[in-house]
Amino acid sequence: MLIIPVKEGEAIERALKRFKRKFDKTGVMKQLRARQQFNKPSVIKRKEHAKAVYVQSLREKENE
Repeated sequence: MLIIPVKEGEAIERALKRFKRKFDKTGVMKQLRARQQFNKPSVIKRKEHAKAVYVQSLREKENE
């Protein structure tokens, strides 16, 4: 459970913005979306490998 202390005289919009930022950092929504469907471990590994290859190619282009 997230607790956001609201200071005296603080606007509710500012406190809400802090809540949203803290909520995003917890990764709850990302986890819920991942659990909506089952992905085989081999598919996950394949995606991670493809991403690693892509990132590495970007870094190689940057160093040239």
